Amino acid sequence: MNVLDRPTRAAVVRSLCEGNSIRATARMTGTAKATVLKLLMELGEFCSIYQDHILRNLPCVRVEADEIWAFVGAKQKKARQEGHGDIWTYTALDSDSKLIISWLVGARNTENAIEFMQDVAARLTNRVQLTTDGHGMYLTAVREAFGFGRVDYAQLVKHYGQLEQGVEASRRYSPPVCTGAEKVRCIGRPNMDLVSTSYVERANLSLRMQQRRFTRLTNAFSKKAGNHAHAVSLYFFYYNFCRPHQTLTKDHPHHYPTTPAMAAGVTDHVWKVEEILSLMDPATPLQSK
Repeated sequence: MNVLDRPTRAAVVRSLCEGNSIRATARMTGTAKATVLKLLMELGEFCSIYQDHILRNLPCVRVEADEIWAFVGAKQKKARQEGHGDIWTYTALDSDSKLIISWLVGARNTENAIEFMQDVAARLTNRVQLTTDGHGMYLTAVREAFGFGRVDYAQLVKHYGQLEQGVEASRRYSPPVCTGAEKVRCIGRPNMDLVSTSYVERANLSLRMQQRRFTRLTNAFSKKAGNHAHAVSLYFFYYNFCRPHQTLTKDHPHHYPTTPAMAAGVTDHVWKVEEILSLMDPATPLQSK
């Protein structure tokens, strides 16, 4: 029976975090597909638990929230098996530190939105200014989670136009054209000049580009919802703790490499993948087939 050493484990994690698929990671690191999946599940579970405990009492001032689409097994219209279909990842980001403070993987509905917003509210120490898109579920969720005395909440409602006639077939995968945006005050007294979802949308773009499971028009989509959630958890840990953010680094007085977790005061250094592995299970080696 083979045992993965620490450098090989680290190589697997780096490959997954940089957007390679399970099979590509197995080929590049000389490991079995089952071993890569086992490490993903164990590490994803650890990353979720660790961040749930450490991302607390955050002194955020402005928070942006959004959701990003993917699918498991098949798109919703063609889903034939239980557990297959569309899956959404809700994300909340601190506008100043760029820290992903909370996320939730599941269906796009009011129940999940309420659970997501309640988790966001539980991690904050200050009254914050919150911005989401114009989806109706958010208004209910924010009221349930924050009430009327703990948040200044506004929605950025975007308006979309139709594609030009005659090109729909050739551009069927192109996103709709945004023709304008309206800022709507919902709760409290938000500063309307600061109402924006640009940062969280940019973070979601990074997620789509750097996680193979989110890449459109490929066969690298998730086959199981559990694996999808573990991959998201691992990515957000890597994003928060391990990868210096270019803008944060430039803003540092000495241009010291700075991660979102450092900017938020959660940690004082850039983490390495080996540090995650040592915290996860320092004694028991991962066994492969």
